[in-house]
Amino acid sequence: MTNIPNIQYSYMRAIASFSLLALLSACNHHQQAPAAVTTSDTVPVFILQQDILKKTAEFPAELVPYENADLFAKVQGFVKEMKVDMGDRVKKGQVLAVIEAPEINSRLAESEAAVQSAKAKWASSRDNYERLYRASQARTPGIVAPADLERSRNQMLADSASYVASTKQAQSYKAVSGYLYITAPFDGVITARKADPGSLVGTNAMLLTVQNNKVLRLRVAIPESYVAAASAVKNIDFRVDAYPTEQFKAVLTRKSETIDPNTRTELWEFQVNNSDHHLKAGVFCYVKIPLERGTPSFIVPFSAVVTTQEKKFVIRVKDGKAEWVDVRQGMTVDAGTEIFGNIAVGDTLVKKATDERKPGSAGIWTIAH
Repeated sequence: MTNIPNIQYSYMRAIASFSLLALLSACNHHQQAPAAVTTSDTVPVFILQQDILKKTAEFPAELVPYENADLFAKVQGFVKEMKVDMGDRVKKGQVLAVIEAPEINSRLAESEAAVQSAKAKWASSRDNYERLYRASQARTPGIVAPADLERSRNQMLADSASYVASTKQAQSYKAVSGYLYITAPFDGVITARKADPGSLVGTNAMLLTVQNNKVLRLRVAIPESYVAAASAVKNIDFRVDAYPTEQFKAVLTRKSETIDPNTRTELWEFQVNNSDHHLKAGVFCYVKIPLERGTPSFIVPFSAVVTTQEKKFVIRVKDGKAEWVDVRQGMTVDAGTEIFGNIAVGDTLVKKATDERKPGSAGIWTIAH
C-alpha cells in the first residue's frame, strides 16, 4: 500500500515530461516553417501618343418631299368638280378642283354692272365740264358763271372717284371668284384627296395634298460632338430598308446653323435626285458620314478611362506613383475612345484603370504590348 503514491507520482511526472516535449516540438516546427511568399503588384501601362481620328458613323435620317402643300378651300361653297385623284401627276397652274358658290358669282356680276354705271356717269360729267370750260374761254364774257364751272368740275371729279372705287371693288370680287378654282402651286403628285363632288367645304377644309418628289430632301440630325469633325462633308451615301442591296447618293445643300436645345443636334439637309421616282418621301433611311478631326487627338483603350458618379479620369504614373487625371471623352473608334484633359504626349497611363487604385499607390509598372 505504501508504494501506490510513488507510482502515481512517477506516472504524473512522465505525463508532464511528454507534454513539455510535445510543446517544444511544436514550437520548433513553427519556427522552422517557411515564410509566406508575397506576389508583386504588376500593372500594365502604355505610353500616350497622338493620332488623327478618322471614322465613319451611321445616323438615322428621313426623306421628305422638296415641296409639300395642303390645298384648302378659300371660300365656303360646294365642291362642283374634282379633276384629280390620289397618285395623279399635275403641272403648276393646273386646275385641280372647282368650288360652286352662287353668291360670289352674283356679287361679281353686280360689281361689273356697277363699274359700267360709274363709268357712264363719269363720262357724262366729264363731257359737261369740258363744254362749260370751252364756253368760259370764249371772247364773250359772262356766258358761263364761275360757280357753274366749278360745280361741274367737282361733279366730274366725284364721278371719277366713284368709277375708280367701283373698278377696285370689281377686281376684288373677281379675285375672290378665282378662289373657286383650286390650282396646283407647283409640279408634283397628288398624295391625298379629302373631298368629293357635292361636299360642303369652308376655309378650314383641306381638299388635296400635292408633293414635289422629283427632288427629295434628306434631313439628318448631327450630334453636337460630331458637328466639327463632319464639317468637310459634301457628298454622302445612304441606304433604305426597301432596297437593302443598293446605295444612294445625296449632296449637302444647307445646315440649320444652330444646335437644337432639346436634342443637342444640328439639322443638316441633303438633296437627292429622284427623277426616276425610285425613292418615296417619308422613308426612314441610314446615312454614312465620314468624321475626321482637324488636329491630332489622344486615343486610349476603353479600359483606361474610369467613370464614377463624380467624374471621369485616367491614372497616370508619375515618379513611380499613381495619379488621377480628370478627362473628357470625345468620339469613339474601334481602337478606343478620344480623351481631352491635362495630359501630354509621352505620359504613362494605366491600361486597365480602376478607382480602387488610389492616388499615391505604387506598383510594378509594365509596358503592355
